[in-house]
Amino acid sequence: MAELSGDQRENLSDREYAYIDKHGGRHLPIHDDEHIRNAAARFSQTHFESTEARQQAAKHIVTAAQRHGVELNQDDAVMQAADAS
Repeated sequence: MAELSGDQRENLSDREYAYIDKHGGRHLPIHDDEHIRNAAARFSQTHFESTEARQQAAKHIVTAAQRHGVELNQDDAVMQAADAS
């Protein structure tokens, strides 16, 4: 996976991240196939401020995966969190 430079991260819109914390920190970029897969894999390692924030992030990842044709495993934590809401 290509690592994003600081400039590349700054140029991504908020919509291209699965989660934005209360301080404006943007987490789990989901702008392309590789980053969607990575966001799904790192989902359970990410600290969320609330259960609602966790579920919303999961929905963003699943929606991005569907839009990009990325297949996610139904047993993944991100899929379970998205289904829990």
